[in-house]
Amino acid sequence: MAKKALITGITGQDGSYLAELLLEEGYEVFGMVRRSSTENFERINHIRDRVTLVSGDLSDESSLIAILRDHRPSEVYNLAAQSFVQTSFNQPVLTGEITGIGVTRLLDAIRIVDPEIRFYQASSSEMFGKVLEVPQRETTPFYPRSPYGVAKVYGHWITVNYRESYDLHASSGILFNHESPRRGLEFVTRKVTNGAAKIKLGLASELRLGNLDAQRDWGFAKDYVRAMYLMLQQDTPGDYVVATGETHPVKELVELAFSAVGLNWEDHVVIDPAFFRPAEVDLLVGDPTLAETKLGWKREVDFPTLVDMMVASDLAALSK
Repeated sequence: MAKKALITGITGQDGSYLAELLLEEGYEVFGMVRRSSTENFERINHIRDRVTLVSGDLSDESSLIAILRDHRPSEVYNLAAQSFVQTSFNQPVLTGEITGIGVTRLLDAIRIVDPEIRFYQASSSEMFGKVLEVPQRETTPFYPRSPYGVAKVYGHWITVNYRESYDLHASSGILFNHESPRRGLEFVTRKVTNGAAKIKLGLASELRLGNLDAQRDWGFAKDYVRAMYLMLQQDTPGDYVVATGETHPVKELVELAFSAVGLNWEDHVVIDPAFFRPAEVDLLVGDPTLAETKLGWKREVDFPTLVDMMVASDLAALSK
């Protein structure tokens, strides 16, 4: 019988790549979606006929229990969240409710329905925030700098707590920034690649950005979902930093994107204070040694290749 997996947040960037990977591995894939008037299935349209969408919500534990009882997955990947750092400053309570407490509801549903289910929690490098050591590894203390980061710390520790209290196979992936052509336009990488493509095609004349000196450790989302899968195949659960170990300033991202379309970024980019964060995180760069040695994980796509891939995708989409 095919193994069954449930993915919350299946319509997101990571959810769509993870669904593809699990289908390749022969899983029956269930994706949880909220009943909402604006549901966006764009990222999973090409696999809609191969996955089963089920209705549920991280703010409603009874819906989670019902999904687990009805579909009996052996693995649950929790990728759903209010996932925008900027939004979390405007909607801190909602962010805590979904990104933090939502994890508890899902873990509790697993404990009640079937404690044998293997659980993956999408933790985040934003938990390190005001970094206490460089690079960041599994033992680095957390110091989140946004309501989103704070909620992710709660989700992370409640996963550890349920693992230790109820002997659940529950793992957390502390994923650093990971991008792709499926990244939302709210994120700076996609904003830049899309902006460069628009300017190239004459659809825009300028791109407004915030802090060009902010540095991030950026990888390719498709590489990172492989690490999630590998965590749930281990005999024992654990927490893993998934990162490239390299850091790049936003300015380098901008230079690469504009040079990919043959333009000089300085002619088009406008620095706008409106895009600066109330509290910026420091130098986020992860040490993926544990994931590489224990999981046998390795990233395949480097940063310049990733930016080229995203610009090419945006050019193709906008040209249509």
